[in-house]
Amino acid sequence: MVSGFIRQRLFPIMFSFFVGFILLAQATHGYAKDLRVGVIDIQKAVANTKEWKKEFISFKTRFKKEKELISKREGLLKKMIEDLNKQSFVLDPGLKKKKEDNVQKKKREFERYVQDKNEEFAKKEKEITSKILKNMVTVVQKLGKEKKFTMILEKKVGLYFDSSVDLTTMATQSYNKLK
Repeated sequence: MVSGFIRQRLFPIMFSFFVGFILLAQATHGYAKDLRVGVIDIQKAVANTKEWKKEFISFKTRFKKEKELISKREGLLKKMIEDLNKQSFVLDPGLKKKKEDNVQKKKREFERYVQDKNEEFAKKEKEITSKILKNMVTVVQKLGKEKKFTMILEKKVGLYFDSSVDLTTMATQSYNKLK
């Protein structure tokens, strides 16, 4: 009875398992030899493009001018506070309260202005970067097809890559040729 059970149920299962194992255990080097993986440091590639450098110089110039204006406004505000502190002992309490309110109002306006400018510059930097990054992704995809890479990964993904598969410089050069 046991031998009939083994022949009818267990033998086909065991036979299928061993056949499957033998087929899957075969060396499949033929599949792996066509695999080509490249890596790219996308931030470095974008930052080294001529377009990014040009945009960044323009951005930096506007930022520096705005920073100077903010410094001047901050200096005026500090001077107003110092004047108020010097005059606070001799001023009428009602007039002192008005001047304090005026200084607080100016201070809040200044802080809002600085915050708005910071947000504006952060948004502008993000726009510049995303525009160039979008174009860079297209360049990297085209490069991958031309050079017959199976995949191109961001350098941050892995711990070690041979420098021969690093496409950062090649991507930057290809991008610069387009512009």
